[in-house]
Order: sequence, then C-alpha cells, then structure tokens
Amino acid sequence: MAAVVAALLAGGVGGGVGAWLVDDNDKPASAGVNSSSPPVDPASLNRSPTSVAGIAKQAVPSTVTIKTKGGSGAQGTATGTGAGFVYDKQGHILTNNHVVSLAADGGELTVTFSDGTTLPGKIVGRAEGYDLAVVKVDNMPANVQPLPLGDTEKVAVGDPVVAIGAPFGLDSTVTTGIVSAKDRPVASGDQNQVSYMNAIQTDASINPGNSGGPLLNAGGEVIGINSAIRSVPNSGGQSPFGAQQQESGSIGLGFAIPINQAKWVADTLIQGGKPVYAQMGILPDSRYTGTGAQIVAQSPNGQDPVTAGGPAAKAGLKPGDVITKLNDRAIGSYEDLFSEIWSHRPGDKVKVTYQRDGKQATTEVTLGQRVGDN
Repeated sequence: MAAVVAALLAGGVGGGVGAWLVDDNDKPASAGVNSSSPPVDPASLNRSPTSVAGIAKQAVPSTVTIKTKGGSGAQGTATGTGAGFVYDKQGHILTNNHVVSLAADGGELTVTFSDGTTLPGKIVGRAEGYDLAVVKVDNMPANVQPLPLGDTEKVAVGDPVVAIGAPFGLDSTVTTGIVSAKDRPVASGDQNQVSYMNAIQTDASINPGNSGGPLLNAGGEVIGINSAIRSVPNSGGQSPFGAQQQESGSIGLGFAIPINQAKWVADTLIQGGKPVYAQMGILPDSRYTGTGAQIVAQSPNGQDPVTAGGPAAKAGLKPGDVITKLNDRAIGSYEDLFSEIWSHRPGDKVKVTYQRDGKQATTEVTLGQRVGDN
C-alpha cells in the first residue's frame, strides 16, 4: 500500500490560515427568516443525544479555537488558527503540533471557548513526529467538560462521524461524513518537519482551521484528531466573503490521528513533557523505488544502517534487507514503515517479514524507544 502524502495547507489543515476570513468583530450575517413559512413542529425534528444535533450540543462547548502568533525573527508576524478539545478537568487541551508550533519559541497562544471566553494557553509538550501537542489553560470555564474518548479498535469503515473545528477561522463549525478507510498510512508536513500516522480516513468536510479538532463517532466519543487533508491546487477566484481565494479546501479526503495513539502520546507529554517513539534501529532508504522499505545498504554519511545492538540487529536484520510486512500489515514504502512502527509502543513485539537476496524470511523484533524529537 503506497503511503498517502497529504498535501497540507500552511503545514496542515491548521496553523497560519483563516485570519483574513473573519474576526471577533466581523461575523457573517445570518440569513433572514421567511415570515410566510409555516412554523416547524419541534417534535418532528430528530435531536436525540445520538443525532448530529445532539452530538454537537454536547461536544461544541468542549471544542476550542486556538490562535497563535510567532515570536521574534522571521515568524514574528506570522499567525495561525486551529482547533483542539478539552482533554481533562485539569485544563489540558489536545491538538496538533502544527497548530501550536508558531508559538513554541516565545510566541503567543490563546484558547477561545464556544461561549467567547478567551484564555492564554501554555504548551505542555509537543510531539513533532506524531503531530500532537498538549496545551494547558488555567481557570477553565466551570461548565466545560472533557470530551469522552472512544476506542479506535472498534471503529469500522462506514461508521458515521462528526468533525468539529474552526475551518477558515469559523469557530464551532460542525460537519458530518463517514469513516472512509482505516489504517491509512499518511506522511504529512514538509522537508523540515514530517509526521507519520496510520490514519482514520473520512469524507467529513475538513478544511484549514480544522486541525486539532475532534472526530467523533455516533456516540459522541472522540475517535480521532483531525490533522491532514489531501487537496488539489486552487485555481483562484473570489471567496464568498469577498477576499481573493488562496487556499484550496476539502475534496472529501481527510485524515485523523487515531485516538488510541493520541491518548498515549498526550499522557506521555503531560507526565514528562517529551514524546516517546517506538523504534527499530534501522536507516531506511528513501530512494528505494521497489515495493517495501529497504534498509540502506551503505549509509552515505557514515551512520550505521542497522544500529549496533539495536532491536533490528538483535533480530538479525542486515543492511540491504527489504521489509515487506509488519505483523499482517503490508509495507509498501518507508513512509508505511514509519506509520506502522509509530502506531506501536516501545517494548511491543512485531513480526517482520523481509527479503534478502531474493529469499523471504521472518523474524521478531522487540521495539526500542527514542525520547524527544531531536
């Protein structure tokens, strides 16, 4: 399976976009009401707790809009908008790393709740490789509750989903769709910062500003963190708000980080402030064009292709081996390999299928760990 290299907007579907669209003092006018229309019987509307309206009523107050401003230097004037949701009663908010990265080095970060309450936020920890971050606010509104978390393992293709965020700066926007695919290997970002995930794919409308917002199931539980979209170049033209359209939007291919992985990463960041990654101890060859992920035969910079004494070395893997499966998951490229490894935790045992000199073999690797993003 070839990895989907998501074409991100401003580093994702979050930071750096939406500021031109609408601000706190300039909300789009609501449509007028036709006085000749007959009244609607409330009893005829399905607004049960498990309806979209019911889910939105419960989840919107716990979904926030995050605005960032860069610190000194080249990013000093840059701004960004994204989303997040209340993770616990201590005021921790889970979001994407690319939503908060502008504010990481002396910048500013604010968190706005659906009732308009705006509070300064502090970054607790960031995980660039997972594209996740935890922000904390003090004196969180008393009526705001953490969103319940679901179980990624119970998600099925075709399940209905609800996405909430701030697309193009329009806070508390609710969209719906289905789970289009599971375990979709996605590499997103740019040359300076790349993240990998075995994503939940959805056709729910996700646009710039939705990053970090929750993807909920029909029970109102968070099953994913909206993080990336596949988009096409925009041909220009006018936006409905009178500005020149610069960003391309949803084409029905959105990707969310599974909540089971996000929860573990969030708890790790809250406890220690640094991310922890599972690792195999190999150097994959990004130039390899065949099927699978090849360990470089000889590193051009002197780095060992297989770390001496590392997990892969202990399992008998060698430079030049081509990894084609991890457990039962087919590996089509090195992006697939990273996505699959990072969906596991350090200490997990994985069955590795590989090819060497035209022959197939298997071995078991106990994954090691790396702390931090450096």
